[in-house]
Amino acid sequence: MKRSLSVIAFVVVLIAGSGAWYIHGKQPVRDGEIALPKLQAPVTVRYDERGVPHIKAENQDDLYRTLGYVHAQDRLFQMEILRRLARGELAEVLGPKLVNTDKLFRSLRIREHADAYVARQDKNTPAWKALQAYLDGVNQFQATHPKPIEFDVLGIEKRPFTAEDTLSIGGYLAYSFAAAFRTEPLLTYVRDQLGADYLKTLDLDWQPQGALHPSPALTSKDWKGLGDLALLSQQALEDAGLPQFEGSNAWAVSGSRTQSGKPLLAGDPHIRFSVPAVWYEAQLSAPGFELYGHFQALNPFALLGHNMDFGWSLTMFQNDDVDLIAEKVNPDNPNQVWYQGAWADMTSRIDQIKVKGQSPISFTLRQSPHGPIVNDVLTASGIQEHADTPVAMWWSFLESENPILQGFYEANRADTLDKMRSAAEKIHSPGLNVVYANAHGDIGWWAAAQLPRRPEGVNPAFILDGSTDQADKNGFYPFSANPQEENPARGYIVSANFQPVSPLGIEIPGYYNLAERGRQLDKQLSDNSVKWNLDNSQALQLGTRTDYAEQILKPLLPVLRRVVSDPEEHDLLERLAAWKGDYPVDSVGATLFNQFLFNLCDQTFRDELGDALFSTLISTRVIDMALPRLAADEHSPWWNNRNSNEPESRDHTVKVAWHAAVSHLKSLYGLNPEEWTWGKAHTLTHEHPLGRQPPLDMLFNVGPFAAPGTHEVPNNLSASITTAPWPVTYGPSTRRLIDFADPAHALGINPVGQSGVLFDKHYADQAQAYVTGQYRPERFSEGDVAGNSREVLRLVPPR
Repeated sequence: MKRSLSVIAFVVVLIAGSGAWYIHGKQPVRDGEIALPKLQAPVTVRYDERGVPHIKAENQDDLYRTLGYVHAQDRLFQMEILRRLARGELAEVLGPKLVNTDKLFRSLRIREHADAYVARQDKNTPAWKALQAYLDGVNQFQATHPKPIEFDVLGIEKRPFTAEDTLSIGGYLAYSFAAAFRTEPLLTYVRDQLGADYLKTLDLDWQPQGALHPSPALTSKDWKGLGDLALLSQQALEDAGLPQFEGSNAWAVSGSRTQSGKPLLAGDPHIRFSVPAVWYEAQLSAPGFELYGHFQALNPFALLGHNMDFGWSLTMFQNDDVDLIAEKVNPDNPNQVWYQGAWADMTSRIDQIKVKGQSPISFTLRQSPHGPIVNDVLTASGIQEHADTPVAMWWSFLESENPILQGFYEANRADTLDKMRSAAEKIHSPGLNVVYANAHGDIGWWAAAQLPRRPEGVNPAFILDGSTDQADKNGFYPFSANPQEENPARGYIVSANFQPVSPLGIEIPGYYNLAERGRQLDKQLSDNSVKWNLDNSQALQLGTRTDYAEQILKPLLPVLRRVVSDPEEHDLLERLAAWKGDYPVDSVGATLFNQFLFNLCDQTFRDELGDALFSTLISTRVIDMALPRLAADEHSPWWNNRNSNEPESRDHTVKVAWHAAVSHLKSLYGLNPEEWTWGKAHTLTHEHPLGRQPPLDMLFNVGPFAAPGTHEVPNNLSASITTAPWPVTYGPSTRRLIDFADPAHALGINPVGQSGVLFDKHYADQAQAYVTGQYRPERFSEGDVAGNSREVLRLVPPR
């Protein structure tokens, strides 16, 4: 027995030791000296207490090569999975469930566009050389180190990263802005199948002259295909567990309105949460160049950044840069469509998707003169069917020159208004608001995008008729037509995804957010009695109140008081009526309102739209705009349930929704309403791409944490409109505050941690601080960096 126990103990120790050795071999190396080929001189990388690298090089080529190396050792799997998503290669490593996601991204033509874009670039510009040096650093790390754990789990083989991968990820980011795939089929269905009275609630003009072909334009098969496309366009991003841009806050305050007398810059881009976090922080230092930047996977140029002289943040412009176009097919030739007065050929080619554990799947990619066909039916069986009515996609990302890499290379060096304006003009797609401040006292904002010239009267919120001139484009407006401001007299600028105004008065269609968040920020920033500093700016960024709930409840509370008779439920109702629209973690009113909101949507919209389009509706910004109007209109046809034999009123539907909400919360959290707190129901879990599969979720995911905030408050920790509990899906991807009286002591926070390497000490070391609203210093000065360095890595040329 003793011998057997000794053998067992030896085996356990051996397994434990092997596991520890395996994990240790995957960890980042942040201390010591490493030879890195192609370096011209030694480079020092000092890591601070959060694992942020502070890179000091003697030239910019070495600087970017080192950035690529250290970025890869912390985020190599993120780089790999993002390029696979963008280029339609996920099924090769994640299996058959991702085939339709790959089909979608192949249909978007991001791969071909990125390849062609790279082929025509001038390879001798400083920006292109910086990209190549960065990618060389990434590839040198990959070639000389063990594969990440995720590579082993999924069987991913190493292959070099390329400029085509970088540009493909840029296409994915542009796509993640595009709401057209969800919104346009939905609105067109309401217009053409339900009619003007229903569309009125969605606040869009009904245009019968804008309907599609005189004969039934879209068949039931087409509507199903479009519904599947709408769901897939959302689920593809969710299923991959990868970042998706959703909204943002940014503001700049001039020195006349700050306590320090210098401009103050604040920014918090709202992006889908993930592990690792979307941003990788690094300080870059070389002769003639200093920047503390926030970088995305495979991009050497910071999308957010600052130094002692200037800084900038981004929000989503959310202009409509995608049109869906229903084609008229030649009845005598299914490969032709009517285009500008004549039958024109569609082109097609066979593409092939590799699938893990299965044979490759071949499918057909079709394209009309208007653009790629995107609605060929995606079936669960993988057998492709062509839609009865091909729907093409026109996308400015595929049509504009878009020198976006050059734009951000210049933005990283833009120490004047003129330089940043010039950089913003080079960002064509995706649409971005660039909010800027500098130490000289300037503040500015530019809506960066190329805005297409559409025919007068065309509403691109609907699917357009390809047999008419609706889908024609007459180039793009000049940058001077874009919304923009420089040093406004009021002394501040706010950007919060609301509808902007062009200085030339042109219409700018888009899928903008509610104005409430922007109004909340503007109301406080406009208070002349306040002098802004880092402390009160933190409170502004962390605000959790909105008047949106009040807009919905004001017309419905009298209804509820008429229809709720149970004394216990009446007490709950009065508790809701007394709620001020604030979302701290201990709020009960927030929980009650959000459950009631979902049940109200469910009882009102599902019967007319069906399950697929209802799911699409509550994933779009259309629902945010519609609910206050619906609540105020007792005669809206949406109140009537089409599946009922008797007509139904607002009173009846509100009563059913209320009872359903109370019943659900009792079943979930018990009979005592004091237990129905917002933090119990509203939680944040940072999800890794592998964390969607139990039991890997317990290993790779971070959380859950009780989360304050909600949809469209400054602290925009948002969950879908659904039934409780509410997992937070997106929110501030960082919170940054920079006072240009002392930019070396800027504040920021990472939602999870710097590292994407499982078991690393910086994998999740900021998660608790983030959700509780804490900030951390973004160290910049030599003394601060030196005094807080925890590890020092030297990269040297080979001897």
